[in-house]
Amino acid sequence: MSPTGAFDVKHKSRALTEGPERAAARAYLHGIGFSAEDLAKPIVGVAHSWIETMPCNFNNRVLAAKVKQGIRAAGGTPMELNTIAISDGITMGTAGMRASLVSRELIADSIELVASAHLFDAVVAISGCDKTIPGAVMALARLDVPALMLYGGSIRPGRFKGREVTIQQVFEAVGAHAAGKITEEELHELEEVASPGAGACGGQFTANTMAMAFEVLGISPAGTAMVPAEDGRKLQVAVEVGELVMDVLRRGQRPSDIITKEALENAIAAIAMSGGSTNGVLHLLAVAKEIGVPLAIDEFDLISERTPLLCDLQPGGQYVATDLYEAGGVPLVLKRMRDAGVLHSDSATVTGRTIGEHADEAQETDGQRVVRPLEEPLKTTGGFAILRGNIAPDGCVVKLAGHERRAHTGPARVFDGEEAAMAAVLAHEINEGDVIVIRGEGPAGGPGMREMLAVTAALVGEGLGETVALITDGRFSGATHGFMVAHIAPEAVRGGPIGALADGDEVTIDVDTRAIDVSLTATQIAERLSAYTPGPRADEHVDVAIQKYAKLVGSAAEGAVTS
Repeated sequence: MSPTGAFDVKHKSRALTEGPERAAARAYLHGIGFSAEDLAKPIVGVAHSWIETMPCNFNNRVLAAKVKQGIRAAGGTPMELNTIAISDGITMGTAGMRASLVSRELIADSIELVASAHLFDAVVAISGCDKTIPGAVMALARLDVPALMLYGGSIRPGRFKGREVTIQQVFEAVGAHAAGKITEEELHELEEVASPGAGACGGQFTANTMAMAFEVLGISPAGTAMVPAEDGRKLQVAVEVGELVMDVLRRGQRPSDIITKEALENAIAAIAMSGGSTNGVLHLLAVAKEIGVPLAIDEFDLISERTPLLCDLQPGGQYVATDLYEAGGVPLVLKRMRDAGVLHSDSATVTGRTIGEHADEAQETDGQRVVRPLEEPLKTTGGFAILRGNIAPDGCVVKLAGHERRAHTGPARVFDGEEAAMAAVLAHEINEGDVIVIRGEGPAGGPGMREMLAVTAALVGEGLGETVALITDGRFSGATHGFMVAHIAPEAVRGGPIGALADGDEVTIDVDTRAIDVSLTATQIAERLSAYTPGPRADEHVDVAIQKYAKLVGSAAEGAVTS
């Protein structure tokens, strides 16, 4: 606090910029264009993950320039910094996918280190691809200085043969091509048009799921997340965000004032209502751990069970993020949440208004069908459930949006690693009724907990999506749909019972009883586990950074965070 009792807007940077003993520090900064007047103002970090390896974050530098413009206009001095990003979609199905979840921790670490070392008074974090979003918010939680997150926005859909398409259709077309359903020329034509510019994947995949979740959580300003990446209004949103962070700073509002248990419950309900990615479970557990709010995996199930599925969004539905924006955006989802009785309306947000007040501001486009009325739900309960059993004693996540099955019993087809499973799928060696088991892909075992989209999409493309189930100690992409179970914990290399499974074992998945079991006794499981060693992998080389992660990472049931 300042001597007047108001929040000291230079509460951190005074120690960096003021006094004769700081002359050398000021000299460095004068040399790159910062004036004495600039350094007398609050210093606001503008962190982003621009990178030239993907479309998801490709607009981050442009947005950063606009955020800086807003900060200057509102009386602050911005300092820009860059962190990394890994494209899940581009690395999918390769050893490079191991780096994806690892990058979340590195993004959080790098933003935290720079902002802490350079004594920023406030921070704006700009995100895009899947792990940059939770990674940015994890950093803000650790720093606990006035801050907010701006999502870079979704890509617009492409057009193929007169219909809109997203990257989901390309992944599924790989399976369709392997099954002889489309030609190589058609596959090539589709890949040329499916990703037509900058922005994150268009469906309610992980990026848009987490962008919605963090707007509902209150750490992103209401009404900003669903503005598309290449919509002209996104630039104005960025300016306004720069101005807003100075207001947040003057109010002295910190992430710990916003990321409360009630706010996290709001975010979970938004994921359930929108049919969002199962990765939302992993990331919200991680954010809760960073901010110090107790949150258990079973609480996701309780919230999903009382939340109707109302958003008709891909991968299970018809529409994409740009359609949601036109329909009314996240505020419309907030309104439905309040009407359904699953919104803690008094939760604070970075705008200075409550989340309930933003629900009041929702403007619904006449005739829109993206977000269903409360009396016409797609399903009466949410888009995921948490299961336990002798395969997953610590829990796992099943996605329910986009299909009607709630139970499956079948013989196990066991694979050590994704590549072996993908080869079997493409060789047409999977039969109707099978339960595909992919193990050794957990946070430590992968290492890095790769997503299985290449396999799950190929199954759908081959026409097996409605007749098989898949379980894994790895993750799924937000674009995955079908009867798929992920995050099985404990993972195989940490002694998880999934390591005991063998071809032909009868596996039962029952959503109604929240059970996932194999027809083995506890003694049989223990005997098999004592003899289990991870199978050979297609790519044994693991980067040093990923090796370090594997040694430090915890269970998926606790967010797969490092400690």
